[in-house]
Amino acid sequence: MAQGLIKTTDSLAAFILRLGLAIVIFPHGAQKVLGWFGGGGFQGTLDGMSAGFGLPVFIVILVMLIEFVGPLMLLFGLYTRIVAFSMLCLFAGIIFFAQLANGFFMNWGGQNAGEGFEYHLLVVAMSLALVSSGAGRWSADRKLMKGRH
Repeated sequence: MAQGLIKTTDSLAAFILRLGLAIVIFPHGAQKVLGWFGGGGFQGTLDGMSAGFGLPVFIVILVMLIEFVGPLMLLFGLYTRIVAFSMLCLFAGIIFFAQLANGFFMNWGGQNAGEGFEYHLLVVAMSLALVSSGAGRWSADRKLMKGRH
């Protein structure tokens, strides 16, 4: 079973997806964990998401791990299917529990109360593709897979 989780091909497309997803998600994790890019940092995020959204502390920490450690693992292609599945679950949850009521489109003009789910849907689709394909070219998963043959 563990070998199936790291199984991958030499796909350049999977590498591009992995890199793109890591680049897009990492700043959000860095906001939450380190306070970079105007974020609240670990304690601010913990307080804000648990009090503001009513999320249990365990869930808030899990979100921070997925958004901060996950992109770093994607960057190196390490356990890509597991990381991508966790992102898929997180962003599907964000769509259904937070964004769905706001409609499809992002709130570019600031005229609506919240953000739509189009961005989150792209993350879900990219994650699903990586769950399906694995890490692809230039990945730790590929190196680990070769070492097991």
